[in-house]
Amino acid sequence: MSAAAVVLFACSRCFARHPFEDLSPGQQLCKECRGAFPVVKCTYCRSEFQQTSKGNTSTICKKCEQNVKSYGKPTACEYCNIIAAFIGNKCQRCTNSEIKYGPPVNCEQCKQKCAFDRHDDDKKVDGKLLCWLCTLSYKRALAKTKQGDAERRHLKMAQLHKKHKDKPRSHNKRPNRPDVTKIPPPEDVPPIKIARNNSGGPGRGDLDPNSSDHVVAMTQLKEQIASLQKQLSQKNAELLNKDKTITELKATNFTTENELRQRLKNIQKEHEDKVDGLNTKIQNYLKEIASLSKSAKKGNKNASLSVNNTTADNSSGTDSPSIQ
Repeated sequence: MSAAAVVLFACSRCFARHPFEDLSPGQQLCKECRGAFPVVKCTYCRSEFQQTSKGNTSTICKKCEQNVKSYGKPTACEYCNIIAAFIGNKCQRCTNSEIKYGPPVNCEQCKQKCAFDRHDDDKKVDGKLLCWLCTLSYKRALAKTKQGDAERRHLKMAQLHKKHKDKPRSHNKRPNRPDVTKIPPPEDVPPIKIARNNSGGPGRGDLDPNSSDHVVAMTQLKEQIASLQKQLSQKNAELLNKDKTITELKATNFTTENELRQRLKNIQKEHEDKVDGLNTKIQNYLKEIASLSKSAKKGNKNASLSVNNTTADNSSGTDSPSIQ
């Protein structure tokens, strides 16, 4: 296919035209835009997004920024422990999954109860039921492995092509030897000996010493492959140990968080009980104060009535003698 017949596609950001294989598979971005606007992880929801401007160094996606403005900073999700619970104790992803697939189950990788069974074997990752974070980690590691294999394969083909190109060819590069038929034979050498040397000597002495280069190259490549496989096995063992350590730390963290949450619930319950008890005592005291105030008012009324009666009696007693 000629250069004029190559179909070009536009970048979704700068609209410059490039071949299809030079654009990213997800957002159809060219190499310059991918380098200028890197893909980062959101601090809260842990989803990947691409920054929209060179001066923008924020690591929070637009959705989380809007939620922060509306609801404030989020808390840790009850299921997946991602700090993305803006409303309640669950993040939006776990809430939707719980409504759609039911309560969560244990993830086979991190052992936390944050995976959702979709009841479909095709949706499982390598036959395992994984949570969202473990699925992303597995796919990222698989993509890196494929990329490394492709790079190693490309490097190997380039080395073979270079050695094949640099290898001397016996049918093209013939040794420059003088024509023995035109050289007069020496006087002290018999003609029979000269003929024998012409028939068998030069063909044997001029054999190509580099004819076994491909065997040496194959041996070197096999040794390199063996060493790379050994390194790969060591790296896999280290990754397994690290995954085991991470799993144990996550389990310890999960247990500690559960204990702290239970302790916080108990403290809140004790506080509410104390507040309820104090409110009950306050109400009882208010009732007693009201009853005492009522009795005091009745006593004051009776005292005033008795004082009035006594005054009336005294006044009537003083008036009667004067009338007589």
